[in-house]
Parts: sequence; C-alpha cells; structure tokens
Amino acid sequence: MTKKNQTMISEFLLLGLPIQPEQQNLFYALFLAMYLTTLLGNLLIIVLIRLDSHLHTPVYLCLSNLSFSDLCFSSVTMPKLLQNMQSQNPSIPFADCLAQMYFHLFYGVLESFLLVVMAYHCYVAICFPLQYTTIMSSKGCLALLTLSWLLTTAHARLHTLLMARLSFCADNVIPHFFCDTSTLLKLACSDTQVNGWVMFFTGGLILVIPFLLLIMSYARILSTILRVPCAGGIQKAFSTCGPHLSVVSLFYGTIIGLYLCPSTNHNTVKDTVMAVMYTGVTHMLNPFIYSLRNRDMRGNPGQSLQHKENFFVFKI
Repeated sequence: MTKKNQTMISEFLLLGLPIQPEQQNLFYALFLAMYLTTLLGNLLIIVLIRLDSHLHTPVYLCLSNLSFSDLCFSSVTMPKLLQNMQSQNPSIPFADCLAQMYFHLFYGVLESFLLVVMAYHCYVAICFPLQYTTIMSSKGCLALLTLSWLLTTAHARLHTLLMARLSFCADNVIPHFFCDTSTLLKLACSDTQVNGWVMFFTGGLILVIPFLLLIMSYARILSTILRVPCAGGIQKAFSTCGPHLSVVSLFYGTIIGLYLCPSTNHNTVKDTVMAVMYTGVTHMLNPFIYSLRNRDMRGNPGQSLQHKENFFVFKI
C-alpha cells in the first residue's frame, strides 16, 4: 500500500506568491512589466553585439552570455508564475517540475560563473593592463566560458537525477511559485540525506567560492585604483564597481540566505520574497548596469574599440 501511494503523485500544486486577491491584478501587471523589460533589455544587448563586428571581443562575448543567461533564467519561472496568477488550477506535472528545477539550477549557477568571469576580466584589465591581450585572448575567454557551461551542466544534472530517484507521497502542495530544490526535498517521503549533503557541499563549491573570488578580485581592483593619482579615474571606477557589487551582493546574498542559511522557522514568505529578488529583479537590472551605460553600445555601433578594451571597467 505504501509503494502504491508513493507512485500516485503525478503533479504538484504551486501556491505562488502570498498576495491578497484584491492585489492580484496589480502584481500581475508588475511582474509582466518586469519580465518584458528583462526580455527586451537582454535581447537588445545580444542583437547589438551580434550585429556589430567591432563588439566581437572577449568582454562582449562574456556580456552576451550573461544576457542570454539572464533571459533564460527569468523565462524558467516568470511565465509559469504569470500563468498561475490567472489560473484557478496552478498545477504542474511531475516531469515539468523536474525540468523547471533543472533549468533553474542550470542558469542560476551559470549566472554565478559568468559574474566571476567578468570580474576576472576587470581584474586583469585594471591590475595587469600590459598583459591583458595575452591573458584575456579570445581562446582564453572561450575556455573560461566553456568550462562554466560544462560545470553548470554537471551540477544541474546531478541534482535532478538525485531528485528523480525520490518518492513523493500524499503531500503535493509546493509553498512556492516554482519547483525549488529545497522545497521539493521537504515533500519527499523517502530518505533525502544524500540530497542534503550533496546540496550543502556543491552549494559551497558553486556559490561560496565564486562569491569569495568576486570579493577578492574587486578588493584588488579597488586597491590598484586607489594607488592611481587620478581623481577622474577613481570616480569612474567607483561608479562602475559600486552598481556591479550591488547586483552581485543581491544575487549571492539571497541565494546563500536561501540555500546555505535556511530559515529555522520555515518562513516561506521571506524565502519567496528573496527568490523573487534573484529570479526576477537582478536579471532586469543587469542590462541597465552592464550595457546601457556603456558608450560603445549607446553610441555609434561601428565605432572602433581599438586601444579601449584595457579600460573597459572605466567605460561602463
């Protein structure tokens, strides 16, 4: 009988966001505008970089990958959220739930790696300008991006396979707006100890170590900038690093708080709000922070970038 009950779950119910019914339409319009802004902003970046041959450089290759990751990451959760906000039956099949979990992990971790690659680019450009073209060559950049995609694929596949082996009993209500890994583990009626340990150790490797590398890179960048006796250069550098570090802190802070420091009292409202921040808000802000303030993309697309790449961090 137990085995029969464990195989009866064919779909989950997503509770969505803790929104009052009278505020449903307002939040629907807000999230729709947020999602469309994310799509248009990141698509614009990808198209501009693709069309202009002068932007076919390592730094803009990283930027186009980041924009693609932002676009896909938002598309994993936002369309389903918008659909469920207008539906009376916010269900999701088990297979679709696993697929959503896989792509959520995939693009979330890819975002983490891409932020590290871009921080490393800025680090090399500021701290080692004479060796920049050698260190950040096209082949070197492609190698870093390829490694990021491969590690991301392995990480997402590992967690999805571990989740697929679990059994789920009568409780199929997910107190979230998407199929989150930690939330699904709480619904499983089989042993989740292996999943928990793998999540803890891979979370440390995938999230904490890249975050520490980001902090170390920008600490070295700021240290190098402060030794340059140029007030204008310092001001431009701080105007660049400040917004970037804000997005990095928001992205990593919410993820670390959710997955490495979970709420002891199961505060689902707080967890949901934090999830909205890193699945929607940061990816909407990234196009404005990384590109719309960049003179090369705002100005003449055919303008040559020769002799400017080493000072990319000052131009954003």
